[in-house]
Amino acid sequence: MEFIRAVETWQQAGAYYVRIQAMAKKHRITLRQEFDEHDTPDTRYIVVTDEDFPVATARLYPLNESAVMIGRVVVLPEYRHRGLGSAVVKACEEWAAELGYQKCIVESRDNKVPFYRQLGYVESGELTKGDTFFVIRMEKDL
Repeated sequence: MEFIRAVETWQQAGAYYVRIQAMAKKHRITLRQEFDEHDTPDTRYIVVTDEDFPVATARLYPLNESAVMIGRVVVLPEYRHRGLGSAVVKACEEWAAELGYQKCIVESRDNKVPFYRQLGYVESGELTKGDTFFVIRMEKDL
């Protein structure tokens, strides 16, 4: 497996592919909902490839000078339960720290809270209805 900091369009296409296949298609999320105002040419993405084929991804973008949002953490179904989700989040945290951020924020789907707790995130908000799922804000100091 190779972890790529996707900064070029062709690399970002891998992130989009994983998101369409594993989330939009499965949960019947429209492309307009899946790809929002935070998906820009300047958004940072981690893409995990298996022999050059994209299998997992996450994005990160700044919230302010000290905090970054990690989101759209997605692993293709046939690659789940291999630790890739955790590894992608950790890769985002490392990149965020290198960029000088002190805190990572996630808006966890309600059923993924235990996953983020295992990674050291703590709830910092109330359960709310997001665009497509119920979510809770969680954060972690780097």
